[in-house]
Amino acid sequence: MAAPTTRTGGRAFGRGLVDAALIALCALGIVLTARGAIIPIKAAVAQVLLERAFDRSVAAREPQKPWPWADMAPVARLAIPRLGVDRVVLDTGSGQAMAFGPTLLPGGARLGAPGTTVIAAHRDTHFHFLQRLRLGDRIMAEGLDGRTHRYRVVSTAIVRWDRFAIPEGGEMLALATCYPFDAVRHGPLRYVVFAATDR
Repeated sequence: MAAPTTRTGGRAFGRGLVDAALIALCALGIVLTARGAIIPIKAAVAQVLLERAFDRSVAAREPQKPWPWADMAPVARLAIPRLGVDRVVLDTGSGQAMAFGPTLLPGGARLGAPGTTVIAAHRDTHFHFLQRLRLGDRIMAEGLDGRTHRYRVVSTAIVRWDRFAIPEGGEMLALATCYPFDAVRHGPLRYVVFAATDR
């Protein structure tokens, strides 16, 4: 004769399932939190490596990779004293390099050369501060030759990416990022800060 099924056994089985589900959810939460923390940790470590690579590059007078497999190298250091901003500028203008910092765009002048030097970065990370720049703010750009080039903000503009023309003549700096700053999708507009040499 079969033993009767008890409610106690059924409850114990149900409680075991609930406990297992709770443990699985907790483990998933821990994994997702850890994955989210990796991004800022990687960014912080990358900044330290970029700073060291810039110092090595200045000492060697030529770009030095921040890590052996990097496809970019530092070419300048950008500082805005009023905002306490200090950024290492990379050489390739590629999207991969822009993940780590501002990049020198091809087509513009080399830093300190006649023409306009164009530097771009993401609006939500390295160039988020552009919206706080004011006319007259000082911008310092140190090159690999150890010279510091001084600029003052003279104007800003909002332009379509395909209508941005690099100003000719003189020695200028243009800092560009996507616009608007609070957008979550990529769009055609760019916010550009123009700065003239301040000797």
